[in-house]
Amino acid sequence: MLTEIKMSLISKYLKTQTEAAPLAAFRILFGVMMTISIIRFWANGWIEKLYLEPAFHFSYYGFEWVKPIGDYTYLIFAICALAAAGIALGLWYRLSAVLFFLSFTYIELMDKTTYLNHYYFISILSFVLIFLPAHSYFSIDARSRPRLAFQRVPRVYIDVIKALMCLIYFYAGLAKLNSDWLLHAQPLSIWLPGRYDLPIIGGLMEERWVHYTFSWAGALYDLSIPFLLLYRPTRVFAFALVVIFHVLTRVLFPIGMFPFIMIVSATIFFSSGFHHRFLTLLAALFRIPKNQYDNLKSKPATGFFNRIGMGVLSLVLILQLLLPWRYLLYPGELFWHEQGFRFSWRVMLMEKAGYANFKIVDPQRNESFVVDNQKFLTPFQEKQMSFQPDFMLEYAHWLEKHFQETENRGDLQVYAEAYVALNGRSSRLYLDPAVDLTTQKRGFAHKTWILPFNDTIYGL
Repeated sequence: MLTEIKMSLISKYLKTQTEAAPLAAFRILFGVMMTISIIRFWANGWIEKLYLEPAFHFSYYGFEWVKPIGDYTYLIFAICALAAAGIALGLWYRLSAVLFFLSFTYIELMDKTTYLNHYYFISILSFVLIFLPAHSYFSIDARSRPRLAFQRVPRVYIDVIKALMCLIYFYAGLAKLNSDWLLHAQPLSIWLPGRYDLPIIGGLMEERWVHYTFSWAGALYDLSIPFLLLYRPTRVFAFALVVIFHVLTRVLFPIGMFPFIMIVSATIFFSSGFHHRFLTLLAALFRIPKNQYDNLKSKPATGFFNRIGMGVLSLVLILQLLLPWRYLLYPGELFWHEQGFRFSWRVMLMEKAGYANFKIVDPQRNESFVVDNQKFLTPFQEKQMSFQPDFMLEYAHWLEKHFQETENRGDLQVYAEAYVALNGRSSRLYLDPAVDLTTQKRGFAHKTWILPFNDTIYGL
């Protein structure tokens, strides 16, 4: 009986209709932000600097085949920008969404060195958009193909975006509940003093109480903002906090477009009336007769594609709920070994610095030599490699292959002497220097060749 009631409530919820305006506004804002982001990336010369200049690219396990394709890499970015514009306009929306997801994710996978949480967020969000009828209202598709035009859509299509954003914020807050962040204000006590040059507030950046205030406020913000956005009486206040928080992080830290992406994404929580006013403003600005989209039609929640879409969206949310907890499968301190760290919404939680020297041993020639990393890696790549063990392992395998191919050598041994400092602690030996890294396989297995942390960071 209880099961039947639950199924009935789920069925009723899935059939509940709401205005499509929030979904249309979100589509426009997301598409515009992504178009600007790609153009900005191109204009700053980062395509050449990050993808064309390096002789070697760090890859994600299982995606080693995803590489830059020379000058044609610019074509991938062009497709991505055009697809983002197509999303914003609602022009060939499904195709645009698919092309944007594929091109943006390909860009993200080309070099692991550039990993950022917000790139991952954009990939997930763009994948979700493929299955949402965000072109049903106020779009070129809806205008040119009336069969696609609907003023109302199933509420679940809007709620899935809200759920994804709530999950990201809340998990980011949970990750901050650790002793380094709360009890030692790390790594903010390392980063903030470097912003002493800021006007007005620069002088405060060296104060310890400011470091602790920012640390605790950041944790409280992430944990509470989903609920404040969901609760209508506090929504305007919550959005003001979103704007203040992300503008402040943009001022303090060089994190690109991410703060603005989160600000515009948070508008999805506002009522349909708010979004109708926004679309009316756009319609007046571009002389678009908005009332032509107000057809009172409701998009049905049934049909094969809708069922497939609901299944896929459910799997996405379940995966996002579970994936951040995979670190529990590995012994030791997560911040030290980083196994299960990526893709878990642990945002700006640690400051790691290190250096790694690699010694090549050729047993057949009975000789050894130390590698000059600057010959093969850019400064940015070397910096990222110097404290991330999976980078070191991949680089060691690549070095063996490189010297085998260029100097006609046989089987080689590669040893690393790496020292890493975490969140203000003294630098300490990171890898077992006696382990030949060419004998270690890449994969998800626990990396026993990482030396113990010999310290404790309490928390999740």
